[in-house]
Amino acid sequence: MSSAMLELILEATLDTLYMVAVSGVIAAALGVPLGVLLYVTRPGQILAQPLSNRILGIVTNIGRSIPFIILLVAIIPFTRMLVGSSIGTSAAAVPLTIAAIPFVARLVEGALNEVPPGLVEAAQSMGATPLQIITKVLLPEARGGIITGLTITVVTLISYSAMAGAVGGGGLGDLGIRYGYNRFNPTVMLITVVILVVLVQGFQMLGDYLVRRTDHK
Repeated sequence: MSSAMLELILEATLDTLYMVAVSGVIAAALGVPLGVLLYVTRPGQILAQPLSNRILGIVTNIGRSIPFIILLVAIIPFTRMLVGSSIGTSAAAVPLTIAAIPFVARLVEGALNEVPPGLVEAAQSMGATPLQIITKVLLPEARGGIITGLTITVVTLISYSAMAGAVGGGGLGDLGIRYGYNRFNPTVMLITVVILVVLVQGFQMLGDYLVRRTDHK
């Protein structure tokens, strides 16, 4: 394999990591608070707002139900307005982020469901405010589940980034299509698949390690 192709593979790998990092960080920053809101605004919870909870739930479910390939095309005008282009890694990060936010929110909500209600009741009996309950009880107790959810999100974003690359987003997906499939070069396609598998395994192992280090249960 030529040095030029090796450089392309390295560049495509870095582009994929860039897309996943940007979308993952923003999705976590927005999705975790959204997941907390979905949980605490339920009927019977510390900030019960049934109507607001229902609206948030509907919006989140709509975001999760749109297939990524359709979302990728549907928000092209928004992507172009935001980053100035609908092609490239920065452009691909926009739909990746939008797809990941509701995904993270539901995973965080699920992690919070595992927190024993007795802990919240104990904190309330000691006069803790809702914010204190969220930051001192709910999030610390659900930390392992939240990290697991974020790990699942990153793994999903890696596969989505390959899909985005196939329609001009750059990265390993773009490399596999342009230099592998279109040029009938199975070696390049195999290399991109192997790199994607390695990335998935690496992030999954990192997530498992962090869960073991932080989950005190």
